[in-house]
Amino acid sequence: MIDFARLNVLKQRLDGSPPLPASVVANLHEDLVLRWTYHSNAIEGNTLTLQETKVALEGITIGGKTLREHFEALNHRDAIGYVEAVVANDEPFSAHMLRSLHALILKNIDDENAGVWRKFNVTISGARHVPPEALLVPEQMETFVHWHESEGASLHPVELAARTHADFVKIHPFMDGNGRTARLLMNLDLMRKGFPPIVLPVERRLAYYEALDAAHVDGDYTAFLSLIGEMAEKAFEPYWHALGVEKEK
Repeated sequence: MIDFARLNVLKQRLDGSPPLPASVVANLHEDLVLRWTYHSNAIEGNTLTLQETKVALEGITIGGKTLREHFEALNHRDAIGYVEAVVANDEPFSAHMLRSLHALILKNIDDENAGVWRKFNVTISGARHVPPEALLVPEQMETFVHWHESEGASLHPVELAARTHADFVKIHPFMDGNGRTARLLMNLDLMRKGFPPIVLPVERRLAYYEALDAAHVDGDYTAFLSLIGEMAEKAFEPYWHALGVEKEK
């Protein structure tokens, strides 16, 4: 499970650290956007490497890679920008916000389904969990948003972020792009409360999928909460490096 006390100590330590120069903050942000975009897309099968993703974000086309893969990189960067704007403007967590975020993920890839609740039943390849029928999606998403703003508000930010992620993909409200959207929403919750965004590494994809399946089918969130807690702790490390201090033991 998540060691909430430890995460709180890490956040307090970061909050109490001297402010970093603007150039260092910009460097940290550029690195975060790159790693977040690369890993989130790679989890879904995008074949751009980390360096190829960096070049694609600079507007250069990579030979031998599909146009879709380039759009996935550019769209994800723009979606991060949207999440940052939602946080900065303290916009409410709403169905409209969710659909607007998803619309960015599928822009120029599948405009017909971008930001639109799915109208068909789907299965998730390799998973035990079967998402609800399409007819139930609008009602379940309304319930999800209400839970987030009521019961969810009383949870620790890292637990809320994990539950938001898991429960969103359980509904699987869109035809495509649910995983990317879920990881963006997870970080939206963290960033609202001043925690660094999490980057889920593609190397942990199997454990990630297995933990989600256990949460969805068995109602056992233990493995997923543990994974998110571990990644939340790692999210502080770039800041310790920039500050020139040792990470907490």
